[in-house]
Amino acid sequence: MFRPVCKSTNFHPKLWLAAMALLILYGPQLHAQDWFKTETSSGADRIRIAVANFKPISADAQTSSVKGTFDATLYSDLASAGIFDIVSKSLAPQSSPGTPAEINLQQWSADPASAAMVAFGNLGVEGGRLVANGFLFDAKNTQYPQVLAKQYNEDPSEESARQIAHRFADEIIFRLGGGVPGISETKIYYVKMGGGNKEIWEMDYDGANQHAITHLGTVTLSPRVAPDNSRLAFSSLGREGFQIRVYSLLLGRMVNFAAAGGTNLSPAWAPNGKELAYSSSRSGDPEIWIADINGGLARRITSFRGPDVSPVYNPRTGSQIAWISGRTGLPQLYIMDTDGSGVTRMTDGGYATSPSWSPNGQFLTFAWNRKYGPGAPGGQDIYVMEVATKKWIQLTHDGGRCDFPSWSPDGRHITYANTADGRPEHMKIWTMLSDGTQKRALTGPGADMPNWSWK
Repeated sequence: MFRPVCKSTNFHPKLWLAAMALLILYGPQLHAQDWFKTETSSGADRIRIAVANFKPISADAQTSSVKGTFDATLYSDLASAGIFDIVSKSLAPQSSPGTPAEINLQQWSADPASAAMVAFGNLGVEGGRLVANGFLFDAKNTQYPQVLAKQYNEDPSEESARQIAHRFADEIIFRLGGGVPGISETKIYYVKMGGGNKEIWEMDYDGANQHAITHLGTVTLSPRVAPDNSRLAFSSLGREGFQIRVYSLLLGRMVNFAAAGGTNLSPAWAPNGKELAYSSSRSGDPEIWIADINGGLARRITSFRGPDVSPVYNPRTGSQIAWISGRTGLPQLYIMDTDGSGVTRMTDGGYATSPSWSPNGQFLTFAWNRKYGPGAPGGQDIYVMEVATKKWIQLTHDGGRCDFPSWSPDGRHITYANTADGRPEHMKIWTMLSDGTQKRALTGPGADMPNWSWK
């Protein structure tokens, strides 16, 4: 049913407050409770799709290079989409049809390819421009096979070839995936360790184009990108301790967010982009507060002995927040309304951290050590819980310490941090489908706390 892959070592209970305050500590093989369906575990047959190498349409010296990048990117995007059974290149016909007139659909629909859909087209550099024409055909429909036709015209470069492939892949995914936009053009923000500092970095959803966003020369944690991708909120250590700070991705600089007393951590954007929830100890205990995007009009929505941290909004409604609370001892997962009412405990024990809410509002993913304590079996793994029923599935096992899951905007993928040996400096960013399959590393060591863009 699922193939769990990650496990961690145990923690010492006395370290929990420090872990919650600094967010730099990281948190058994159990079968799932009653099985439930996520976006990638619905049981529906996946569409079998073949991806032909695009036909070169010019002899320009750049064509060969950019075509190779385009072909590899398109194939990878569709293979990782979570909705396709992609035909191996070794089973596909060796022809490269460039236009509808050149494709033999029977050749692609017959064994061994047995494709239901075929993506193909042509690409080349002409007149100093990179031109690509992409087609999607129904291999079983010989009378009206065309499903999609797109043309792209960009400056010629490897990056342009990647972006064109991303856009064409997302068009195919949108058309065949029930109208859900693809994620090939989304970004992942994360913390990169180096030289004693931690800065915020950005990469493409597939791990390409990794580069620094901040250069603050300090410890910067928990990046969270705004729903419109215009701003990044995070917690940064300065003269006044950990404060919430905001960086404009449009202006390329920091923008104002009012400082507060105490330790301020783990910001989260409301889906309307007009508020930020975060944890603040300004009143003593760490509590959940909500402020406007400039840090003004701050109001406290929790008031209970024990740390309250890591808030995240229900992106579907904006009217609920999930968070981690130590009000009963070890940290547990809770949900509440944004006015602090309707508090519901979701986990039944162990040690829970780092929730992320699915785009449709039906599920929560989080890190959970189900058997926390000295000598207890198991470790910190990534779980998914159905909010309405509190049923859960375990996605990772036997791969080390796992933390900070974040849902993709299509609901089909989850990114998370993992260290095989338990050492924080060895953390890498990984991604997987939301049923726990197709795990792959996106970064090398020293990367942590990923956050997937909203779109």
